[in-house]
Amino acid sequence: MASPTARNLRKNQTEAEKRLWHQLRRKQLGGYRFRRQAPIGPYVADFFCPAVKLVIELDGGQHADRQAEDARRTAWLEDRGYRVVRFWNNEVFENIEGVMGEIEKALNDN
Repeated sequence: MASPTARNLRKNQTEAEKRLWHQLRRKQLGGYRFRRQAPIGPYVADFFCPAVKLVIELDGGQHADRQAEDARRTAWLEDRGYRVVRFWNNEVFENIEGVMGEIEKALNDN
């Protein structure tokens, strides 16, 4: 069941999240199913592939000031067997093919 926070985040996606979701939805990448704004423990992952426990996070400028918090979040997820891949929002806008290639590589590395 989705949390109210996750539902709100789905309704109010950033432009970068919309662009990446357009590429990930409907099993377009290697047949893998992704969820967006998926609750995992105390966190909400931007995108999550349950089949391989892959978490994809998109970071905007505000994350430059939240590096310690992001590191704790990543450590918590990795301690529970999740793999976390992070991209800056501008990477999605400027190099979506490269981002998709990195995600595909992460899917195949599992």
